[in-house]
Formats: sequence, C-alpha cells, structure tokens
Amino acid sequence: MTEVLERYIPEAAVESTFELIQSNHVHLKIVNERVTRHGDYRKLPNGEHQITVNANLNRFRFFITLIHEIAHLVAFQKYGRTIKPHGTEWKFTFQGLMLPFIRPEIFPHQLLPFLAVHFKNPKATSDTDSRLSLALKAYDPPNDKNYIFEIPFGANFRLYNGKIFKRGKQRVKRYECVEIATGRIYLFNPNAEVEFLK
Repeated sequence: MTEVLERYIPEAAVESTFELIQSNHVHLKIVNERVTRHGDYRKLPNGEHQITVNANLNRFRFFITLIHEIAHLVAFQKYGRTIKPHGTEWKFTFQGLMLPFIRPEIFPHQLLPFLAVHFKNPKATSDTDSRLSLALKAYDPPNDKNYIFEIPFGANFRLYNGKIFKRGKQRVKRYECVEIATGRIYLFNPNAEVEFLK
C-alpha cells in the first residue's frame, strides 16, 4: 500500500497516511476520473469502509481529498451517522486530521497560505474555495480548459457533457449562465472548468 500511496500523495505524508488508513480499516480504491466528484466515502453492507479517490488528481489535491474522505469516516464513528456530512463535526475532524500535514515538507510554500485560510473553515470541497482551487491547479498537467471567471461576458462555453452555455452576469459568488439549447439559467462556481468556444 505504501508503494501505491507514493505514486499519488506527497512523499513526506506517506507513512502517516498509511497509518491513518490502517487504523481506520479503510479499503482505498483509486478510480478513473469522475467529473462530479474527486472522491467519496461509504460504509459497505459488510461493514468495510470504502474510500474512492480519482486517479487523475495532482498529488496535493489527491491528498486533501483522501483526508477529506477519512474525516467523514472518523466523524461518523465519533459523532454518529445522523450528523450533516459537511457540518460542524466533520469540519472539526477534517481540521484535526489535516493540521499535522500543513507544513513545508508536504506542501509547497506557495500553497501553505491558501491551505491555512481554507482550513480555518473547510468547505464541502476544495473546489468551492476559488483561491485554493486556483493554487492547486498550478500543479495539474496543462489542459485546454478555462475557468468560468476567465470566460468573457456573453461568450459561449461547453461543458464536459457537451452542453453549450452563454456566460452571463456574476451574482454574489456564482455566474449566471444560459443553456443555449433550452434557454434555462444555471449558476456556476467561478472556478468550474469549461471549454471556451471562441
């Protein structure tokens, strides 16, 4: 298992992460990319704890996602299964699990300030923290995608599922976009990755 972890997470975090996986009896599955999520946790009918994480994530995003999912398991065990999935108990658990890892041996210096801010009040996904998401993207392999906030007002873009939208105005945090085929309005996070149709 440590050899597998070495391929996906920062080297200095491998040993401690392996201990977390073992002590919580986690069955870790590394899976093909899912567009709608980076990872998930579920308790299987046989009582095993299964965590899946997308294989295509850079090692820092993979690591944060893995600890995020382990935090679900630990929070449910400690506080019961009636807690909100991303409520106070989960946030507290996630902060406690991540804190020992937020150091320069594990994360690049450029990421540390973004992580420090994010983990004061962690969100349901690192993608909703646009500053952290952008900082993490710097460690992804290059691609031809743009963020919604980079798309000019009134320009068209395509989603992974082929649907085409026109970018509208920004509301408080999200962007109003019109689906071309139906005229329906959808709200997008500013850092949703899309294909700009020039």
